[in-house]
Amino acid sequence: MEIWLHQLLQWLALPQFGLSTVFVVSLVSATLLPIGSEAAVFGLVKLNPDLFWPAIVVATVGNTLGGGLSWWMGLGARKAVNRARGNATEVQALRWLERFGPRACLMSWLPVVGDPLCAVAGWLKLPFWPCLAYMAVGKFFRYLVMTGVLLYFMPGHLAM
Repeated sequence: MEIWLHQLLQWLALPQFGLSTVFVVSLVSATLLPIGSEAAVFGLVKLNPDLFWPAIVVATVGNTLGGGLSWWMGLGARKAVNRARGNATEVQALRWLERFGPRACLMSWLPVVGDPLCAVAGWLKLPFWPCLAYMAVGKFFRYLVMTGVLLYFMPGHLAM
């Protein structure tokens, strides 16, 4: 087990497999798993400043596809379990999502609520492609702003 873990960590090492690692981490972090991708994006850009825009784009694509996966999981959850009706908070959240439709997916960048929002959008059978487009816009600006702010407050190169 220890050898397998060491090999996995070597394969995911940012300097060697930078953009592919950012893609995988961004995709997985957009599901309901509690993983953040900002550190991977920031680390890659800090080590390779010339990869700023490619890292932002790759993270956006990976995170958007992960949001799409969450949408499909939500649709599957709706088909498997149709019991979320009744709780006042859930009903209010569902009404809000139904009112804003796919535009609500623009908020998929938010911590804590963004990933479940994508799943609930699928559960409500909101149109997939418009939801995915709004997810992409929100996630792009999240990565752009967060990476830019981190680079502003932590300028210079990391010592290796």
